[in-house]
Amino acid sequence: MFLMNLQRYIQSHQTDLTVISASLIVIGFLSRYGFGNLAGYNVTLAVASIIAVVPIAIHAYQALRVRVISIDLLVTIAVIGAFIIGEYNESAIVTFLFLFGAYLEQRTLNKTRESIKTLTEMAPTTALVIAEDGTTTTTDVDDVEIGDHVLVKTGANVPVDGQIIDGTGYFNEAVITGESKVVSKRPGDSVFAGAMLSNGTVTLTATQVGEDTTFGKIIELVEDAQDTKSKAESFIDRFAQYYTPAVLIIAVLVYLFTHNFETAITVLVLGCPGALVIGAPVSNVAGIGNGAKRGILVKGGAVMDDFAKVDTFVFDKTGTLTTGQTAVTQVKAYTANPKLALALTARGEQHSDHPLGHAVLTYAKAQSLAYQSLPVTSDRTIKGQGLELTIDDYQVLIGNERLLTTHEVGLTPPQQSDLQAIQATGSSVILVAVNGQLSLILGIADAVRPEVKGQLQALRDRGTRHLVMLTGDNQVTANNVAQQVGIDTVHAELLPEQKVDYIKQMQKAGHRVAFVGDGINDSPAIATANIGIAMGSGTDVAIETSDVVLMQSSFQSLVHAYALAKKTVLNTQENIVIAVGVVLFLLIGLIAGFIYMASGMFVHEASILVVIFNAMRLIRFGSTPNVKKAPQKTTDLT
Repeated sequence: MFLMNLQRYIQSHQTDLTVISASLIVIGFLSRYGFGNLAGYNVTLAVASIIAVVPIAIHAYQALRVRVISIDLLVTIAVIGAFIIGEYNESAIVTFLFLFGAYLEQRTLNKTRESIKTLTEMAPTTALVIAEDGTTTTTDVDDVEIGDHVLVKTGANVPVDGQIIDGTGYFNEAVITGESKVVSKRPGDSVFAGAMLSNGTVTLTATQVGEDTTFGKIIELVEDAQDTKSKAESFIDRFAQYYTPAVLIIAVLVYLFTHNFETAITVLVLGCPGALVIGAPVSNVAGIGNGAKRGILVKGGAVMDDFAKVDTFVFDKTGTLTTGQTAVTQVKAYTANPKLALALTARGEQHSDHPLGHAVLTYAKAQSLAYQSLPVTSDRTIKGQGLELTIDDYQVLIGNERLLTTHEVGLTPPQQSDLQAIQATGSSVILVAVNGQLSLILGIADAVRPEVKGQLQALRDRGTRHLVMLTGDNQVTANNVAQQVGIDTVHAELLPEQKVDYIKQMQKAGHRVAFVGDGINDSPAIATANIGIAMGSGTDVAIETSDVVLMQSSFQSLVHAYALAKKTVLNTQENIVIAVGVVLFLLIGLIAGFIYMASGMFVHEASILVVIFNAMRLIRFGSTPNVKKAPQKTTDLT
């Protein structure tokens, strides 16, 4: 028990031991070169060596207990050998540099995991549960059940996933989506555990609790991802298992042939593949941490590797390339006062429950039109045609071409041409006639995300070769959207299983395919692709099925994730090249006679610092390039 407690104490104070070792080394060199005290020099460096080698030896012993010959064992043996030949300065510098390298590695890993620490600290521990009599009880969050009514007040974190049933408020969902701006929520809207209620008071019904909440799954996902090894890491681990014993054998052979104990010890020290073992995991953890802080969840180093090799992006249309909400996308006006015509249309649509009417009202609001006070003296709904209204003494028709034909309102050839052009885009059409004359043609469609065109070009700039759309929508609409955003290939009117077939065909043709969808109805395609990417606010299916989750549902995040994967893999390759290059240089130097233990260990440990600092660059890796948003095809009515 005493030994176990001593091991824990030493390991928990490893940083302190590193500082003490460095201080003793400085004192030792001052003793020799400042005061000419050789005895003080040897004593302080010997003590520094002993202090620093203790945690290294403990790690070596723990590894041996599970039958692993680790790098720590090589260093421990090298220090013992240095003591035997009286090279206390060598042993002190070797152990200090080794501990300092371990300190920097741990510091880098901790820095990249700060986002996870922040998430766990923000997780609420209690909830205000409302009883049937209306009273509230402070309940441990683990005891909240699905269906419970929970009260959330201003400044509090939401304790469970739920749906608002009463009240409104502004929520900061940065821990979920990575987006810091507040979002307005009202009854019927979903909220996520971990989000903070910035203003307002709401009551919600719990839909997911505990570890099953989106928040809990995100924490688990990122933690697992940082422990998942890439192919490069797995290879290096296997390599180290054979390399470390090989170095021991080579050192023994060197001593047997040369009878030079110091040279054999030098082989042990310089043969430690420290930078090689550290380089790959530090790069992957830094890259995954970078993504997590931006609401990009990547499921491990292996996903990073595969994502970097993607050459074909396949997109769903609705909710991915488009907003998933209908909007007025085209306006043709044939009147001297188009704003009046639109105001009359909006006032009329207030008397309709047609889905297209909401799009008209939203558009009119964006145009800052005051239409609510216009008096409606008569209104009649004509099934299958539209509305016939009298508004402020204007005779108004709002509907389809049949409605206008029934009321003997004709279209001129140019107007007929405009109508056909809008219909050719796959848009729904509303015709508006005022006092017997066609005044407006409104094209309404699922609006294309304004940033998509520029961001798809950014994907091409980063190495994407093919952009494909697979959608269940009709061919005309799909072609129009593809033309707007720059998609190369379109396949429309597909069932989910047909999307899977197309992905398999692309894979058989040698393409590395990433499928981007909303993570709900596209689960089979997401699971089939080499990389499945879910653009959605953390739905259960999105998190469980996909390889990458973009919590912000933005194409900027998609471009950043793709660039980050490529940069992370490149960074890993750079670290491997540095590590292998240094080992070769040291071996050549040792054979040629211009590398000795002190200089060799300095170069060796410096290479460890180089790969760590190189990996740390990923933590600050890039903001998405500024891409101009493509304007929507709407006509201003001024």
